[in-house]
Amino acid sequence: MPARILYVGHSTVLIDMDGVRLLTDPLLRPRVVHLRRVVKVDTILLREIDSVLISHLHLDHLDIPSLERLGRNIPLVVPPGAGGFLRRKGFRSITELGVGEELRIGALVVRGTPAVHDSRRLLLRPRAEPMGHVILGTRSVYFAGDTDVFEGMTALGPIDIALVPIWGWGPSLGPGHMGPPEAAEAARMLQASVAIPIHWGTYFPLQAALHGRPSFIDLPAEEFRTQMQALAPKIEVRILRPGQETMV
Repeated sequence: MPARILYVGHSTVLIDMDGVRLLTDPLLRPRVVHLRRVVKVDTILLREIDSVLISHLHLDHLDIPSLERLGRNIPLVVPPGAGGFLRRKGFRSITELGVGEELRIGALVVRGTPAVHDSRRLLLRPRAEPMGHVILGTRSVYFAGDTDVFEGMTALGPIDIALVPIWGWGPSLGPGHMGPPEAAEAARMLQASVAIPIHWGTYFPLQAALHGRPSFIDLPAEEFRTQMQALAPKIEVRILRPGQETMV
């Protein structure tokens, strides 16, 4: 039975597999402070979500207004240290899952994996351990969250579907992120069968579009494809734009 992968945009992916619907790092708003969304979200596609996986506390991955759209009773799987923060925000069904720990959700098993990224939400508190997830069912799916390449990635493979971040929302990347070359190296280390780039092509600062569509909306995915052909040509690359889906 194939898995359905819907790239909602940025780090938000709907993973529909073995009768379970998981949503990662929901960021659903058309506008986030100075950022604008390229394509609006069809929220009809996001009904009947069984659980939400949160990778870390940064504002573009743990977005309270987006979670509120899904309802305060939506089951949340969050990194250790994030539970109290979300309970104070009124969410009622929260499970903290650490690196190496596993949680069964219906027919699937979700395993916490390491991530190399900043643990803070803002400059001070709260803090929570950033992480990724491996989802195990008929297919194995790796959701990286935000991370740089790390040595232990090899131990996570082989993976059927690797959801690897390749960019962000602006013209440059900070530490703890992967660009197209690093994402290609991650897919190679994971021994992925299919690599799907995420965390690209979704948001842009309004001022960046004053002279037309910014190149960083489109170019990272093609650069990722080029890097994959050079580094791991046997891995199938499927590029999805926000709102597009594929069966694997």
